[in-house]
Amino acid sequence: MYKALYRQYRPEVFDEVLGQDHIVRILKNQIATSGTSHAYLFCGTRGTGKTTTARLLAKGLNCLSDGERPCGVCDNCRAIKEGSFIDVIEIDAASNNGIDNIRELRESVKYPPAKGRMKVYIIDEVHMLSTDAFNALLKTLEEPPEYVTFILATTEVHKLPATVLSRCMRLDFRRIPEAVLMQGMADICAKIGIDVSEDALRIIAANADGSVRDGLSILDQCISGRDSQVSADDVLEFLGASGYEDFITITDLVRRKKTEEAIVFLDGILSDGKDVRQFMRDWINHYRNLLMVRFMRNPETVINMSAENIGRIKRQAAVLELEDINRGIMELSSKADEARWSTQPRILLELAIVRLCMGAGQIRELSEVEFEKPAEQAAPVQMENRPRPRTVKKEAAPKAEAPTPVAEEPTPAVEAAPAPAPEAAEPVIPAESQAKATEGFDCEDIWNRVFEDGEGEKSSFYMIRNSGRLTAIDDESFTVTVNNEFNRSLAEKERSLIEHLVEKHTGGRRTMKLMVGGGSRQEKPAEAIAAEASDILGIQVELK
Repeated sequence: MYKALYRQYRPEVFDEVLGQDHIVRILKNQIATSGTSHAYLFCGTRGTGKTTTARLLAKGLNCLSDGERPCGVCDNCRAIKEGSFIDVIEIDAASNNGIDNIRELRESVKYPPAKGRMKVYIIDEVHMLSTDAFNALLKTLEEPPEYVTFILATTEVHKLPATVLSRCMRLDFRRIPEAVLMQGMADICAKIGIDVSEDALRIIAANADGSVRDGLSILDQCISGRDSQVSADDVLEFLGASGYEDFITITDLVRRKKTEEAIVFLDGILSDGKDVRQFMRDWINHYRNLLMVRFMRNPETVINMSAENIGRIKRQAAVLELEDINRGIMELSSKADEARWSTQPRILLELAIVRLCMGAGQIRELSEVEFEKPAEQAAPVQMENRPRPRTVKKEAAPKAEAPTPVAEEPTPAVEAAPAPAPEAAEPVIPAESQAKATEGFDCEDIWNRVFEDGEGEKSSFYMIRNSGRLTAIDDESFTVTVNNEFNRSLAEKERSLIEHLVEKHTGGRRTMKLMVGGGSRQEKPAEAIAAEASDILGIQVELK
């Protein structure tokens, strides 16, 4: 029966472990000096050798050799390799995660090893245990019998309780460097008589993302489809990935703002069976390579690529702006993240191409065109319905009626305007205070900024904003004019917040003064109010 490469070439001694020299050194020293811990925690990403190293440690604790352990050839080592050694128990916590499973484990711990020196429990994916199961394991994990060793393995160490972490010796497994992974795969290919090009191994190692198991699985797939030779094109075909020339071409189309041609080119790539998400990841890496060649004299030290392809990337980077490279990385990274959960990743990629071709600024301009005109028409209506300072009234009157005498004789126009006359406000706001208010402060601007903050905190601010205005600011106070007593009471309730926001935008603490109708408290006679109501309603309103 055929075995997968990662199973067939699993390390049998510590020296065969790839990329985990810091862990191998610790474990070999502990075995040699009989100073092993009672509990270990192996954590790290998938395929980095956690379970393999746990089995090697179990071999080392039970190896019959007098030399370096494990030897890999004694009866105990071979039995552990075959999975028939009775004193090494492997438990998959993903399917045995209940408290009953841990109770069975605690009962079996009481019995000494039947064949070896040590009884070893390897609990894989230990983070899948339930809370009750963890609690049941704690005491046994802290003080197991002297002939028992626990090895816990997990890819998500953050899910383990602190009580478990404190009871174990933690060893972190790192991702395997690409150079180490390439060498390991090359050795395996030499053993089985397969000729794999260096570029092909480089592509496999890059897509393995530091995982030996993932790398060997990809290599296994490529070997299965070819007789004795595997090229870079073969690997790209199996991965559904694209070659470097595709990314250079589409990046050039985006640079020249050829939106239609870029989308058609993408359609041709995807029609050949390329994977959309893989294309996104590879395109992001291409932009990363463009960034590297812009700032590095010897980019080949960080770019695993042939000298010819690096030269092509250098030529493209020379005609790209740094802003274009940055926007490409950010836009594609955002869409790649969204594509992980989307059922239509192609649409996201096409949107990214459109945005990269047009630029964010141009997209924003196009999206705002249809809203600009209505916004300009609505603004004067809002301004006329809301009391404004005197200077605004001067500009509003000619705009509404546009009589020529108003521009020639401004004084009569101001006196005839419905806004409160300056003489009415003089008794309340001294002239010197008004001078200070207009010197250094724009009352209208400050009032608008106050309510940009205030409306986010309390919805009732909307009423105060439309019914009032900031009319003066001096060193100790500011004056707010509202149009009726009801709005005065609303403003009074929000006094502390208004004072706080004015302080924020003026830089000093001031007390709020409230006025109704620009300082005039005179109310219209009842007869005048009734007459106005009759005109509006079209019926006769009588007073009783």
